[in-house]
Amino acid sequence: MKWSFDILVVGAGPAGIAAAVTAARAGQHVGLVDDNPAPGGQIWRTGAHLPAAARQWQVRLDASSVVRLQGWRVFDCPEPGLVVAERNGAPWSRYTDAAINENHDCAELHCGALILATGARERFLPFPGWTLQNVMGAGGLDAMVRGGLPVAGKRVVVAGTGPLLLAVAAHLARRKANVAVICEQAPWSQLARFASHMFAEPAKLWQGVQYRMTLRRTRYLTGTWPIAALGRDRIEAVTLRQGGKQWDVDCDYLACGFHLVPNTELAELLGCRIENGFVVTDEVLQTSIPGIYCAGEPNGIGGVELSLLEGRIAALAASGSADIARSLARQRRRKLGFVRALEQACALDPRLRELPAQDTIVCRCEDVRHAALREHTGWREAKLHTRCGMGPCQGRICGPATEFLFNWRVGSVRPPLFPSSVASLVSPREPATGAEILAAANASPENSKETP
Repeated sequence: MKWSFDILVVGAGPAGIAAAVTAARAGQHVGLVDDNPAPGGQIWRTGAHLPAAARQWQVRLDASSVVRLQGWRVFDCPEPGLVVAERNGAPWSRYTDAAINENHDCAELHCGALILATGARERFLPFPGWTLQNVMGAGGLDAMVRGGLPVAGKRVVVAGTGPLLLAVAAHLARRKANVAVICEQAPWSQLARFASHMFAEPAKLWQGVQYRMTLRRTRYLTGTWPIAALGRDRIEAVTLRQGGKQWDVDCDYLACGFHLVPNTELAELLGCRIENGFVVTDEVLQTSIPGIYCAGEPNGIGGVELSLLEGRIAALAASGSADIARSLARQRRRKLGFVRALEQACALDPRLRELPAQDTIVCRCEDVRHAALREHTGWREAKLHTRCGMGPCQGRICGPATEFLFNWRVGSVRPPLFPSSVASLVSPREPATGAEILAAANASPENSKETP
């Protein structure tokens, strides 16, 4: 079916929600598409411990005229002003507009302006045993616990780098997990330089203090990382290394993530300029392609507050209120120092390149091992000879890993961005039926703008 919007926002995390609400308040007909069944993204998942800001923005979104497509995933952008989305295998969501119902598995979304708020994902680095059951990303384990996974009394090791480690460990501790140790790969000297920037962000500083209070009985080690997960069918212990010392820690779960990687694939497919792994934007967050804006983590990993601010800036600029957007851009510039400081604090130790053994799987989708990849000189060559990056995740896991391990440049983004059904790829794009238009009119009569 076809749908038309003044502004389409891709991604319903903090940046996307702020952008959609702000644009709707500016009188725009706004669509919000996201592959999760509910808004909030990775950071604001449904749960009992949602921060007040998340609840406030959810209320604003619920009260707005934004048309929401939750459980839909954008997989192609065949021409300017058009993106194509497929239902992401999720059941009908109460957040999805009534006219986009379970009878449709593919939607053609036309828009005057496009705001990319596609967020970020965890970076994983392979090491012996990382494919064992119960070895998870830090954010992945956190999401499963929020979804109901019981961890009370379970021994958990949290490792990797970045502020996500503390947040996840604190949440696990509140769920009565036994967080044995937190291992931060960055040395203390690196973290100390970053700490000085926290005084300019009092909200983040206070949040960090709260996390440490929750974890006051948990060891926090710097310059430390896992070198092997031990066990038969599932993890039973993890081997840690700090300098020349290594030891084993018994555990039921290993939550391991090496900071975040921005989701820039859609921006790359659209032809937006990318530098140092991030989308390049101007003062009001317009990309190198006119009419396409970007907000949140694809511009730089800066946290929730910056994402909310950028969502508002992008929406105002896309709505024609560039002057107001520029006034907010001054606030954004003050926050960019934190982004740069965080990037430096989370810089990976070069010794982490020594983690994989010869037989360690690097590409989990295609079971490609480290030894097979070492024979090649670049990403494209490795793909052609080993199928690395050609599985369901399309290089989202192994791509960042090989960038770090081999200094490869991962490129060649092509549609479909995600595994999609043949029907969605080849079927003609049909306009909305009269019944669908009537349903939409009944749902929100003042805002329906279906394409006839």
